[in-house]
Amino acid sequence: MKISYLIAESNEQNGISPPQENGVVDALSLLNSEKSVHELAMQPIVQGTDDHLVEFSEALRTVAKALRQVAEGKASAQIEAAEWKRKYELERARNKQLEHKVQLPVLSNEAEEKFETCCGENGICSHEVLLDGEHGNSSNAGKCKLSKKASFKLSWFCKGEKSDQHKHDIVSFEKGNITTAERSSKQISLRWESPPQTVLIMSKPDSTTVRILCADMVRWLKEQQKLNIFVEPRVKSELLTESSFYNFVQTWEDDEEISLLHMKVDLIVTLGGDGTVLWAARKFKGPVPPIVPFSLGSLGFMTPFYSEHYREYLTSILHGPISITLRHRLQCHVIRDAAKSEHETEEPVLVLNEVTIDRGISSFLTNLECYCDNTFVTCVQGDGLILSTTSGSTAYSLAAGGSMVHPQVPGILFTPICPHSLSFRPLIFPEHVTLRVQVPFNSRGSAWASFDGKDRKQLGPGDALVCSMAPWPVPTACREDSTSDFLHSIHEGLHWNLRKTQLSDGPRDT
Repeated sequence: MKISYLIAESNEQNGISPPQENGVVDALSLLNSEKSVHELAMQPIVQGTDDHLVEFSEALRTVAKALRQVAEGKASAQIEAAEWKRKYELERARNKQLEHKVQLPVLSNEAEEKFETCCGENGICSHEVLLDGEHGNSSNAGKCKLSKKASFKLSWFCKGEKSDQHKHDIVSFEKGNITTAERSSKQISLRWESPPQTVLIMSKPDSTTVRILCADMVRWLKEQQKLNIFVEPRVKSELLTESSFYNFVQTWEDDEEISLLHMKVDLIVTLGGDGTVLWAARKFKGPVPPIVPFSLGSLGFMTPFYSEHYREYLTSILHGPISITLRHRLQCHVIRDAAKSEHETEEPVLVLNEVTIDRGISSFLTNLECYCDNTFVTCVQGDGLILSTTSGSTAYSLAAGGSMVHPQVPGILFTPICPHSLSFRPLIFPEHVTLRVQVPFNSRGSAWASFDGKDRKQLGPGDALVCSMAPWPVPTACREDSTSDFLHSIHEGLHWNLRKTQLSDGPRDT
């Protein structure tokens, strides 16, 4: 009571009005109250004051400090709330604009009948997989004609079944009963409708073994299979240094030509490990031709083919049909705190394995606020967070405690890195959600985002990373089928569940 009386008296002397009757005190009142308490605490103590007055003075200083923290917290909360509202309106406007931009090409009656005849019965045709919205671009039509591309058809099948019919319906409703289709349980087969004409070969750098194999493969594909060959500029220089015979090899000169590769290339061959497959996928910002990955790396979860038998494998693949795995990718883009509109967001990045948000060189815990379709998920406090595809479930996410998931399971893995919590377990979200990871304004330090281990970007307070499933998967060829290759990779690469078998000569149940 004595403290309250002194504060009230000091407020009256400074012309400060008392708080409202409903108990709500604004930030200005809190600051004025703090000023009054501070002035009262700083008054000199009369000589001869006892210990009680000294304790009273210390109590006033504590009250002043508490009032200051409350005022600062309320001001920070108001700023953050206003910023979140601005970001939300910005994202909503961006989504609406993207919805208006997405328009399907208008087909004539003859083309529509041809389309239905081609795709209406079984499978999905190549023009559905490689559709990228450039049909009306006349400037690109002169450089590359779609008729030169080898066409193919995808179909879904079960092991041991002759039929390749594919059900497009996920669920069916019959007589009030809900029945799920068998789509997700079937393997995917690729059948060429016209023979492949052009092959792109991408190889691991700084490897003598790979360089020798690449030169031999290029010669064989040209002389025996009569194919057009594309390679990277670095590889073409190496081949021409070895012999002028390789003058027929083609390459690209700039990013514009790279963006048109999917319209020229029928098949991609990678010579290396999983990193070479990631590197090849990064070259394609949209549709990706089928990839045949040869194992010349360390583990090789995505490289089932052995380089020693490349002629037999490629001969079989070029004639078809082949079993493939459609590996989903994540589409990520960064929204900066200073962004005024959706046009100021950075260019989207496609990742095949994972995007990682970590604390970098900072000694503080990473503080990340996570949202799923505008619904709050959690606040990550630890070393960071991994957003992974199911193909990347055997990479960084596995090392951080995430589960191994079949690559054809559509989903996004949500795996924390060294969380400072005993109850923070990994999650798996469905494929259709949009995840948003924001660095809060009260974060002690910045965060860093890396995309498949490349292109690290700093995320400051207020910056956000938005991730969703990309519409362009990466089709990789299987040596047997998707499930067999996946199980073989975790058995051979990780020695999964490898232990000695229990002896049979021990005691038994009676």
